[in-house]
Amino acid sequence: MLEYNEVTLRKYVVFEGEPYEVLASHVFRKQQRKPVNAVKMRNMITGRIVEHSYHVSDKAEEAELGRREIKYLYTNKGEFWFCEISDPSKRFQLNAEMIGDGVKFLKTNSVVDALIFDDRIIGVKLPIKVELKVTEAADAVKGNTVQGGTKSIKLETGAEIQAPMFIKQGEIIRVNTETGEYVERVN
Repeated sequence: MLEYNEVTLRKYVVFEGEPYEVLASHVFRKQQRKPVNAVKMRNMITGRIVEHSYHVSDKAEEAELGRREIKYLYTNKGEFWFCEISDPSKRFQLNAEMIGDGVKFLKTNSVVDALIFDDRIIGVKLPIKVELKVTEAADAVKGNTVQGGTKSIKLETGAEIQAPMFIKQGEIIRVNTETGEYVERVN
């Protein structure tokens, strides 16, 4: 069991009988009252986002999530197909809500962790950093540093991110999947 102030970012808790991922938490105190932890959570099964306040006397049950490696195969008409690492013939489909925002950084044949709750897959955990190839990058214009010296580039997965001016088409870069930001160039 977690105390009210231990329900923090990236923790998994059971709320109303279902697993939730904590997206944001803020412990505060109003005037003479006891502290409260205002939490924003995403349902791992339905994708629904809820807000809840944990008071000092409240306790939260930590969700027991298992992990298993799976391989991403392809996307077809909004369906994301995966298979078991040990047995490629065992294929299954997951929807975009289960994968979350990291879907735009999924590359064919990449290995990810499946989050398992009550013997069923409820989500996918991507690595924090992935290496992707730049497919489109406009040439840098001299003196164009009004935007802080960044430009919009397109990656092999179709995602568009902001990157420094020196990034060229065909280069491989490292991207943070949690924030969607450029990290560094890979040599």
